[in-house]
Amino acid sequence: MIIAVDFDGTIVEHAYPKIGKPIPFAIEVLKKLQQEGHHRLILWTVREGDYLKEALEYCKRSGLEFYAVNKNYPEEKSGVEPRKINADLYVDDKNIGGFPDWGVIYNMVKSGSNEDWNVNDYLVNNSPFRKKKNFLIRLGEAWEQAKR
Repeated sequence: MIIAVDFDGTIVEHAYPKIGKPIPFAIEVLKKLQQEGHHRLILWTVREGDYLKEALEYCKRSGLEFYAVNKNYPEEKSGVEPRKINADLYVDDKNIGGFPDWGVIYNMVKSGSNEDWNVNDYLVNNSPFRKKKNFLIRLGEAWEQAKR
């Protein structure tokens, strides 16, 4: 699977032009996907010049190197910027509905297809506007699940 990954707000918190604080598990999940050997990671960011070099150095120090950066493959000639990267999955904090945590992203990729992962369920269950259930109802649901 080819996975295009944004940097600011996805791997690190937004602090552009500086490097923000690491987002928990981002580097670990991306390295694990690389180690599995059948995923190509492309860094897909608006950073360029020295800011891009800083982001790449940050990732490299963390043990993460990308197949390509803002290109479909390493040998591709840079053309008009910005360009659309051809990928099977785009990991970006600007997704509709917000950014799921990296555990959700890993499970979606492991399932082999984003069609197997129900975005609507995630958005409904994780919406900040979702009404929380009464504590006793949640306790009862937890009890029922534990009995299974």
